[in-house]
Amino acid sequence: MIWDELQGELDTLAGEGLKRRRRILDSPCGPVCTVDGREVISFCSNDYLGLANDPQLIATAQAAAAQWGVGSGASHLVSGHLRPHESLESALAEFVGFPRTLSFSTGYMANLAIVPALVGRGDAVFADKLNHASLIDAAQLTHADSRRYAHGDVAALSAMLESSTARRKLILTDAVFSMDGDIAPLPELLELAERHDAWLVIDDAHGFGVLGENGRGSLSHFSLPASRRVVLMGTLGKAAGVAGAFVAADALVIEWLLQRARSYIFTTAASPITAATLIEAVKLIAAADDGRAKLMQRIRQLREGLAGSRWHLLHSDTAIQPIIIGDNAEAVRIAEALLERGLWVPAIRPPTVPKGTARLRVTLSATHTADHVAALLDALKALA
Repeated sequence: MIWDELQGELDTLAGEGLKRRRRILDSPCGPVCTVDGREVISFCSNDYLGLANDPQLIATAQAAAAQWGVGSGASHLVSGHLRPHESLESALAEFVGFPRTLSFSTGYMANLAIVPALVGRGDAVFADKLNHASLIDAAQLTHADSRRYAHGDVAALSAMLESSTARRKLILTDAVFSMDGDIAPLPELLELAERHDAWLVIDDAHGFGVLGENGRGSLSHFSLPASRRVVLMGTLGKAAGVAGAFVAADALVIEWLLQRARSYIFTTAASPITAATLIEAVKLIAAADDGRAKLMQRIRQLREGLAGSRWHLLHSDTAIQPIIIGDNAEAVRIAEALLERGLWVPAIRPPTVPKGTARLRVTLSATHTADHVAALLDALKALA
């Protein structure tokens, strides 16, 4: 029976330390929250600037609900494209320095829109092996020749591009890798894109709002221009604190996506409350240099505090600080031990990360205090 098969597979996941569970929060997103009935310090959230519960954004959302209602009522191309959606896209384009943007309900939907709309049969996608699942899925939807290069290996990618006879070529990469925290070599990737007449599609989910001048993202971090070859995706539920995503590109590319991207065309537009609130969030991001400086202080505090300990931190200069454990069950055990001490740090296991690299994924926020990080350091040293 199919039910027995499903139960057997769930039992296998549990036995391999891979079964996941949801925890229920009874408080807003923040550095200290109530989860499963107890107060903990959270090192789980991607709310890097602490905007998810910002009073100014809450007030903006309340005012937007009163003016625009709560739903858009239809897809963007039918009747769901309200003035706040249009204003948000203009604000985002100006902020990241591209001619035009297109807004989406999630980053996953944005990535599923971009890649299949740009390449198909007879074309080729060249993807970093540690790309996010949404990029992997997007490449599979294209029916193009999909090739994966070793993580960050520019030489391997160059050789693949040299040997390719595909009609169109597309390089696909995260900017900040979500489980490792390192930054892709974007200047070298853009140079390869120029040399081989290829698209460069960048998922800047974890760089937007945090890296670059005024938080403009990973391209700004490297002082790279808004090239016509670049298609940039940024999410708006992480550093921006709200929800959704956008794609920034040349105006012609954005118009093509608007006409051909299935996950844009065939879905109801996001709430106008979300769009109106995000316009304010972009302003807050631009003015958040102090918050970004505090975030860097917390990153340095954690890395310096674990230096020389048994805990192996991957190299990362971003808010994502992975501690490699290796064994699935051991990663879960340590995460549970930290939770008993009032510290919520998620255990990340395959298939999210490669087999044998289960880890604690510590994510830091500008709203974490030095005492919060000190508590985590003390607990890790005790567990060592």
